[in-house]
Amino acid sequence: QVHLVESGGGLVQAGGSLRLSCTASGRTSSINAMGWFRQAPGKEREFIAAINWDSTKTYYEDSLKGRFTISRDIAKNKTYLQMRNLKSEDMAIYYCAASRGPASTLRVENGGYAQFWGQGTQVTVSS
Repeated sequence: QVHLVESGGGLVQAGGSLRLSCTASGRTSSINAMGWFRQAPGKEREFIAAINWDSTKTYYEDSLKGRFTISRDIAKNKTYLQMRNLKSEDMAIYYCAASRGPASTLRVENGGYAQFWGQGTQVTVSS
């Protein structure tokens, strides 16, 4: 079993930045890929980014690429999401997910192939 805990969410002004962290524990050796997703009220869960085990491959939702950056520190069992120039439409609960499969699969079906999920962290953007 893998346990994921997100942190770093909070209130930020429009145009500001936040860095989210996801800490993995448990059988982390079984994890290949990590991803970030978000879900706003009344909307479906949305893929943001994914990264493979050695950080050589990253995938992004096209509309977020350039403002959001995913990275991973395997030694610390942490995955990060750096978010810049935040907008009101970025307000959502942000979730990290882990998969035993390739990072590319996390883009499919909005995380349907992820095996493990964190509890989420709220990001609020004030205008």
